Amino acid sequence: MGTVNVEIGGRSYPLSCRDGDEPHLVDLAAVIADKVQGLTQSLGTMTEARLLLMAALMVADELFEARKGGQPARTPPRDPDPEVAGRLTALLHRAETLAAQLEA
Repeated sequence: MGTVNVEIGGRSYPLSCRDGDEPHLVDLAAVIADKVQGLTQSLGTMTEARLLLMAALMVADELFEARKGGQPARTPPRDPDPEVAGRLTALLHRAETLAAQLEA
């Protein structure tokens, strides 16, 4: 199993992934880091949990807009790619685990 350390909002997060997925995970984290940096610059300091939630909402909004293609934003794709669904599920699990740790 691969591991990477990513930095978001000035904090380092060790993450596990499948071997070979390390570059992809680093790229994904960079997108979140960019969102966090933009939020911090425009809105100022906020809690880490709120900052990551706002960044996640921005990414989700972009995803819905990209999927929309003339359909309502909340319409799921008709034939979701199983690999993409698996990755999104894994990311959701990681986000939920992080949120639980932050709340503890």
